[in-house]
Amino acid sequence: MNDPKLPQTQRKRRNLLILEFGSLAVLLLSMGWFSQQSPTTGPVSSAWLLVPAIASLGVFLSFIGLMYLRWVVSATQERRTRHKIIFGLLTLTLLSVWLYGIANTWLSLTAAN
Repeated sequence: MNDPKLPQTQRKRRNLLILEFGSLAVLLLSMGWFSQQSPTTGPVSSAWLLVPAIASLGVFLSFIGLMYLRWVVSATQERRTRHKIIFGLLTLTLLSVWLYGIANTWLSLTAAN
């Protein structure tokens, strides 16, 4: 009943939630800022796209970290290996989708210029 890892896990969970919601706030604010930019003031520098890209990566990484705490750390010893394999495949898939989206966005912007 008294798990010595509980305070450490709770601290990690709290830090990941702070990262997730902080990154989500930055992502939403940057999207709002981009929507307010008008074409008459000139194009926005492509470097500004790093802000939402890094914020979205922060959201993804914190989401993956919270899933790890929920699925792998809390799993019983017999099932932990199976959970790690499934979690690794899911992580690889999520990060590949993120990378694909970022690469397509960047390529479409450079093709337009």
